[in-house]
Amino acid sequence: MTNEYNLDSTEFYSLKNASKRLFKLISDRLNVNTAYVTKRGESAMTVVSSFNEKEEIIPEGYAVEYSGTYCRLIINNESSVMHTPNLEHDEFTRQLEVTSQLMVKEFLGVTLTDTNGKVFGTLCVMDKEEKSFSEDDISYLKSMAEILSYIIELDQTKYNMDFLSVPIVPITKGISILTLQGVIDERRAENIIKQVLEYGANQQINHFIVDLSGLKIIDGYFPAILGDLFKSIQLMGIETIITGVTPAIAQQEVANEQLPHFKTVQNLEAALSYIGFELIEKE
Repeated sequence: MTNEYNLDSTEFYSLKNASKRLFKLISDRLNVNTAYVTKRGESAMTVVSSFNEKEEIIPEGYAVEYSGTYCRLIINNESSVMHTPNLEHDEFTRQLEVTSQLMVKEFLGVTLTDTNGKVFGTLCVMDKEEKSFSEDDISYLKSMAEILSYIIELDQTKYNMDFLSVPIVPITKGISILTLQGVIDERRAENIIKQVLEYGANQQINHFIVDLSGLKIIDGYFPAILGDLFKSIQLMGIETIITGVTPAIAQQEVANEQLPHFKTVQNLEAALSYIGFELIEKE
């Protein structure tokens, strides 16, 4: 079984936030203590997000090998549902090690897919009290799973866009331009740092010219984490030359604290000149 998604379980930010809002509604409607979402990995099911009203039964990050999970029974079921009033009495679940570990009885789970029908994981509820769910209850949980399927797609799309939005332009051997455009939040900045450092190492870069002219300043906030990017580049022995500092950036206190530690020039021509290159107009 292969991992169907590029993101790690901890990176589904929208799914985690949306599911937490829905969990309380699900808990109240179905009268259960615990509700959670799992993600199917290569060999294990991992809890992406969870809600425990009174007693913590399922913590976030909890992982179980796929073959020993209730999720396998859900996903392999033709109706994509598994329901048992008592896990300790069910002929399939009572044999699983996780049953004795969790010490719960009531369980209901449905398969969670993306909008293309690709299996992501499961949406489940459980309680230490023995209960019985109606067909309406099962339909309700399936409806909640359908809502979350759109959120999964949103996270995956955002990841793909972030992955493609790190424009690095090679100029000549050892020199590249990094153009930072649009709004850069903490998550996108971490992605940029990862890709830039990998690129710098793989391409044996000596100079990075960082162009800030397309950077958007929202609510008067300069992304402080960019300072970590510049420092990390310098630690790798790559000189950072910053250009394109706009009036909006120059007015930011954080930018004024960070940028003076790095070489700052007015434009690309000045950056290349600093390195030792000269732009000559072709006749």
